[in-house]
Amino acid sequence: QVQLVESGGGLVQPGGSLTLSCAASGSIPRIDTIGWYRQAPGKERELVARITPGGLTNYADSVKGRFTVSRDSAKNTMYLQMNNLKFEDTAVYYCNVRRSMIGHDFWGQGTQVTVSS
Repeated sequence: QVQLVESGGGLVQPGGSLTLSCAASGSIPRIDTIGWYRQAPGKERELVARITPGGLTNYADSVKGRFTVSRDSAKNTMYLQMNNLKFEDTAVYYCNVRRSMIGHDFWGQGTQVTVSS
């Protein structure tokens, strides 16, 4: 079982930056896929960014060049650095660990990001 706790959300003006953190209750093997999803009101949850077991990073087209996903294995923590935020980035952001070996997704509780002037 993996417990994930996000932090770092908040209110930011357009063009601003935020860094989200996701702390895991234990180590996350590199064979797991880790990533960030978001869900805006009235919309489905969507993938924002992820790190694959091979270490590759994937990003949604809407955030490429603005967001960076990373991990610190020593701290069992993943991050999402968000720059040049736009109104349409407003959503609840969730961190995710996909453990393919057991076919299970672990989710954090979510953190709200609001981009507003």
